[in-house]
Amino acid sequence: MNQKHYLKLYKHIILLFVMLFSTTMFSQDTNVKSDTSDVRYNQYGVKVERVGLDAEARNGILVFESKDKDFKYWLDNRVYFDGAKFFGNPINDIGDGLTIRRMRFAVKANLWKNWYGEIDLDFAGSATEIKDAIIKYKLKNGFIKAGNYKESFSMETTTSSRYVTFIERSLPSKFAPSRHLGIAASKWGQHWLAIGGVYFNDVGGFEEVELSQAHNKKNGMDEGISYTGRVAVMPIQKQHKVLHLGVAGSYRTPKTSDEEINSYRFSTRSLTSINRKKYIDTDNMSDVDHRILFGVELAAAYNSFMFQSEYMKNNVYGIDDAYTANFDGGYAQAGWLIFGSKYNYNNAEGEFTQISRKNDWGELELAFRYSYVNANDKDANVFGGAGESYTLGLTYYANSNVKMMLNYNYLNHDRYANGKGKLYIYEDGSGKKYKDITDLNVPAGEAGDDFGFISARIEVDF
Repeated sequence: MNQKHYLKLYKHIILLFVMLFSTTMFSQDTNVKSDTSDVRYNQYGVKVERVGLDAEARNGILVFESKDKDFKYWLDNRVYFDGAKFFGNPINDIGDGLTIRRMRFAVKANLWKNWYGEIDLDFAGSATEIKDAIIKYKLKNGFIKAGNYKESFSMETTTSSRYVTFIERSLPSKFAPSRHLGIAASKWGQHWLAIGGVYFNDVGGFEEVELSQAHNKKNGMDEGISYTGRVAVMPIQKQHKVLHLGVAGSYRTPKTSDEEINSYRFSTRSLTSINRKKYIDTDNMSDVDHRILFGVELAAAYNSFMFQSEYMKNNVYGIDDAYTANFDGGYAQAGWLIFGSKYNYNNAEGEFTQISRKNDWGELELAFRYSYVNANDKDANVFGGAGESYTLGLTYYANSNVKMMLNYNYLNHDRYANGKGKLYIYEDGSGKKYKDITDLNVPAGEAGDDFGFISARIEVDF
C-alpha cells in the first residue's frame, strides 16, 4: 500500500468520525435506546439498535459515551514540535534543525462493553505509518488482543511517548522490539502483572511492507515468529507510591520485513531524530538463526519523586551455532516534580502515566538520566560501536494537554562507533580525520565522536 492509499484511508477515517458524531451532538433525545417510534436502518436495510451518546471533554480529550457506558468513542491526537542545537566541536559536522517529531491521529472505541478497537496513524516526516491497529476483548483485570501494537518488552518502550520523561528514549531502547503484528493476553492484580504474546512481522511503514511482500514472492519465506513476555510485581502499590520489579524476555527469529534475509541489524540515532547519523550501527549481521532478549526493571515513586531503571541483554545466534554475539545496555533515571504534583503508576500496564498536577498554573519537573549501550563483541567479530549518554531535563506541564521540554544531552562514543565505516572517529593535530580504527595508534579513550546538544519540544495532546 503506497502513501496515496494511506492518505485516502486517513481522509475516510476523518469523514466517518465527523459523520458519526455530528448526528449525536445534535440529537434531541438522550434515551434513544427505548424509542421504537423512530426506527433506523443501515445501508443494507437491516433495522439497527440505536444508542444515544453524550459528548464532553475529559482532560481536554473529546469523548462520546453512552449512559450505560457500553459504548465510548474518543480521539487521541498528538503533535510534537522539536528542535536541536549541537555544539562541542564534533568530528563529523552536524546540522541544527527543527522537525515535526510526531503527528498522530487516532480513533479509539469501546463497543458492547467488552470489545475495544483502535486505529492510530503517524504522519510525521511527510510519510504515513501505522502505529496501532488493535482488536481487544476485555476481561476482568485482563484482556486478549490482536493486531499491530507494542510487544510487552521494556518499561520505557511500552510507556506512551506522551508520558516519557525525556524527549527521546534511552540508547538501549532500540533493543526493544516495539510494534509488530501479534496476539497477546494479559492479566493483572493490585500487586502483579503478567502479559505474553506471539508476534510476527513489522507492518508499520511502507518500506517494511514492501520488503516483506518481496521476500515472500521471491523466496517463499515465512514471516518469522517471536514469543515475548513480561512479568512485574509491585510489593508497594498505593496512590502515588509504588515499588516496581519486572523481568521480560523474547525469543525472535528473523522477519521478512528485515532488509536482508536471515539478518539482524542494530542501530541508533543517539537521542535525537534531527541528527540523522547513526554512530552505533552493527550493519546487517548475516546467517542469523534467532535472537534472545532479556531485561530487568526496577522503578519506584513516592509522591513527587520517581526512579526508573532497566538492564537489557541482546544475544544474536548464528545458523548452526556459527557464532554468538552478545550486546547489552541499560539506563537509570530520576525525576522530581518541584512544586508538589505527584507521579501516577498504571499497574495494568506496569508503567508510569500522566502526573496529577497540584497547581492550576502547571508544574515543573527536573530529571536526570544516564544510559549506555554496547554493540561490540570481539569473539563474534562484530564491532557496531558503544556509547554512553548523560541527559538533564526540565519539563513544564502547562495543563493536561500541553507540555514543553528542554533537554541537555552529552554523547560519548567509542572508537568503533563509526556508522558502518561512514563516519570519522578521530582528528589529529594537523586536522586529518580517520574513519578506520586500524589506521590509528592512540589510546582507546581518545577516539570516538563526542558532542553535546540542547533539544526542545512543544507538545500538544488532544
